[in-house]
Amino acid sequence: MSTTATLSVPTPSAAFETSTVERRAVGEHDVLIDIAYSGICHSDIHQARNEWAEGIFPMVPGHEIAGTVAEVGPGVTKYAVGDRVGVGCFVDSCRECENCRAGEEQYCLKGEVPTYNGKDYDGVETYGGYSKQIVVHEDYTLGIPEGIELDVAAPLLCAGITTYSPLHHWGAGPGKKVAIVGMGGLGHLGVKIAAAMGAEVTVLSQSLKKEEDGRRLGADHYAATSDPETFESLAGTFDLIVNTVAATLPVDKYLSLLRLDGAMVNVGIPADADTYHAFSLAGMRRSLAGSKIGGIRETQEMLDFCAEHGIGAEVEVLAPEPAVIDEAYERVVGSDVRYRFVIDVAALEG
Repeated sequence: MSTTATLSVPTPSAAFETSTVERRAVGEHDVLIDIAYSGICHSDIHQARNEWAEGIFPMVPGHEIAGTVAEVGPGVTKYAVGDRVGVGCFVDSCRECENCRAGEEQYCLKGEVPTYNGKDYDGVETYGGYSKQIVVHEDYTLGIPEGIELDVAAPLLCAGITTYSPLHHWGAGPGKKVAIVGMGGLGHLGVKIAAAMGAEVTVLSQSLKKEEDGRRLGADHYAATSDPETFESLAGTFDLIVNTVAATLPVDKYLSLLRLDGAMVNVGIPADADTYHAFSLAGMRRSLAGSKIGGIRETQEMLDFCAEHGIGAEVEVLAPEPAVIDEAYERVVGSDVRYRFVIDVAALEG
């Protein structure tokens, strides 16, 4: 066992504080990671504020982790001390079910072990990346290519794979028209990735205030959904719509933008249920779907793709101070970030 410094919330909705947690000893196939940066995902806020399922407190959030290997177990073959590595939203799965065997561990039928706010299969609580070190099995550790700096790589471990996976699965590429709904932490990476895949990319945002950014990041077109003419002029246009916003939408209006056999895929999860009419799907054989991060193999593929195409998140790096993180959470809720906060965890004292 070892003790590591953290930023944690002691109770639901409490302010952040510095503390420590115990990490397990490095096992046969484990790697000990010195964390350099940890991104702030909106899901961190939901869980730290106990807005989803009952949380485990004290809680150390963080599942967008980038750092370097400090120690390896005697059986480790994939990594060596000094390697640049990352950890995403889960740190284990059953490895035996059909989904795990297919490389889709995020859909583990037993339930994957979340990086934080969860328990491993032995019942030990998990603590995330707002900490100086973490111990992870080598099979659930990702290699970060040299072509990506660690600060801009950290958000790829959640926001990047969350958008890459549906774009990859539904065949975004040359000759395909793709719409990204929302230009936030997820959406801005969706734009970059879809453009790098060769798709014709349109951003659908509530207003045009981020249009300059959208076009700079690779969007060919930008439209305001607050303008009723947008839904008229773009009707029947898109092969794929990736919805990144965590808010209820007029789903029927968005489905009307799909062409024959088009799909709308939700990766943003609103608190309240969406509704739609079956005719919106039946009329043009459209599909409405959802997607959840990616498996280990696909996440590594995404990191390699991003390195090849020079893709990283647009980040604002934060000092690892409780008051700074509290303020950042409020800014995320108020959509006052372009486009991802990343905590400089390496500077955390202790």
